[in-house]
Amino acid sequence: MTFTNIQRLEQIMATLRNPERGCEWDLAQNFASIAPYTIEEAYEVADAIERNDMADLKDELGDLLLQVIFHSRMAQEAGHFALQDVIDAISDKMERRHPHIFRGSEEGGHHRWEQIKAEEREAKGATSALDGVAVTLPALVRAEKLQKRAARVGFDWPDPSGARAKIDEELAEVEAADDATREEEIGDLLFSVVNWSRKLGIDPEAALRNANRKFETRFAAMEAQAGQSFAALDLNAKEALWQQAKHRR
Repeated sequence: MTFTNIQRLEQIMATLRNPERGCEWDLAQNFASIAPYTIEEAYEVADAIERNDMADLKDELGDLLLQVIFHSRMAQEAGHFALQDVIDAISDKMERRHPHIFRGSEEGGHHRWEQIKAEEREAKGATSALDGVAVTLPALVRAEKLQKRAARVGFDWPDPSGARAKIDEELAEVEAADDATREEEIGDLLFSVVNWSRKLGIDPEAALRNANRKFETRFAAMEAQAGQSFAALDLNAKEALWQQAKHRR
């Protein structure tokens, strides 16, 4: 029998999950145990893209595809659905969300895409504009998505100034908070910063990722400058090194 590439991968996973001659580790897995690996592989794809490493991206996309195969195989074994059902579902969805391309509609584009998504959520029984925002998303990403959903139904500042003023309000509440409420108030402050970033047209996840990278670069420069004595330096000496690293760029 001649297999297509995707069928070959399906068969490999079926063999790994074979109760009699499969892999002990693969057989022990379930949806919950595999989910963290799925998330990790998605991040590794994003990392390869960030580094513009096409060879690594090819490998990471393969690892991510394996996750889809793995989940689909477990679902098939449980009688829920198979990989072909996954492929058919996403194919139908893409055609449905691009009616101007696949269905002869005169209306399309991003606005229509979002309208169709809202209709799909309603068909699934959604009762809130916020329904369907995955709770497992990174908190920063999820905050922005929740805010965008709220904005679509008119719950939003008319311009960035309102979001900026909210930051001052939340910062004051953090400073006035006691031990029991400080975590909650910090959360509100972070949520407000995400909101201001969104209103300014800045991706907060990308902004924080860039800040992390900048911090790592500067900190490494400090360590290289000080050598083995870095940890023993007092804060003033470390601050001096930090300023040098900032201006070195």
